[in-house]
Amino acid sequence: MTRRHVPWLLLALLVLIQICYPLSTGVTRARLTVATVVLGYLLAVGHALLTRGPRTAAALVAVATGGGFAIEALGVATGFPFGSYDYSGELGPKLAGVPLIIPLAWTWMAWPAWLAAVRLTTPAARTPAARTPAVRTPAVRTPAGHVGRVALATVGLAGWDLFLDPQMVAEGYWVWRDATPALPGLPGIPVSNYLGWLLFAVLLMSALRPLAGPAVAVTGSRDAPMFALYLWTYFSSVLAHAVFLRLPASALWGAAGMAVVAVPLAVTLLRARRRPADRPAPARTGVDTPA
Repeated sequence: MTRRHVPWLLLALLVLIQICYPLSTGVTRARLTVATVVLGYLLAVGHALLTRGPRTAAALVAVATGGGFAIEALGVATGFPFGSYDYSGELGPKLAGVPLIIPLAWTWMAWPAWLAAVRLTTPAARTPAARTPAVRTPAVRTPAGHVGRVALATVGLAGWDLFLDPQMVAEGYWVWRDATPALPGLPGIPVSNYLGWLLFAVLLMSALRPLAGPAVAVTGSRDAPMFALYLWTYFSSVLAHAVFLRLPASALWGAAGMAVVAVPLAVTLLRARRRPADRPAPARTGVDTPA
């Protein structure tokens, strides 16, 4: 097994655990939740390390894991920026009232959300004469382009919480002291929570590129596991909430929220796969053209 196979192996294990989640209950389900987050964290950070090196992995850990813990500790202590809430003891050991796996969850989805945004905001360059596959140009070089990328990555991450929070609250993993006002169909979770997610997500994504360096401003075939992770999270969450977890409202809200990134990403990747097949075959000397 080569290094490029490691992310795919971790993703396969993650998918297997997540399939088991709706089929379990009680303590087993809580343990599967912890296992999912830990495995997702290893997948995201491991992919960053293997594809872009220590600087990128360290930057991701600093802004997503470190920043995630800081914002959660602030939230538990003060109620800002999410609202007032408390974690139960089912998610493992805590520090400053925050289960240690919570910052890992921020990291797990921040990385694929960022790469998806890069993929969608970086134009493909072609070399028609050589008939080479489309590649991604090195970077978005304008301030407006960078702002658009950060905005898309922010929505890509924050949209996930439209699935996550209703699911975790339904399991009793955390509880909100004041859950009003709430989104229609999602009682028990204040709107301030989603606004807090948007705030931290934009700070996280804004800091990631300067700290991680230019390597995170371009995508390629090596990032396929992260695109697969993002799309799997989207489509499996819609199915799980609608069918297995009996949370139809969050299925609709989450489907709409993550679709901003997931649907264009899926379309872009499908078009990229079909593009080589659409090109005419090279001419054969002496058959299609004169010798």
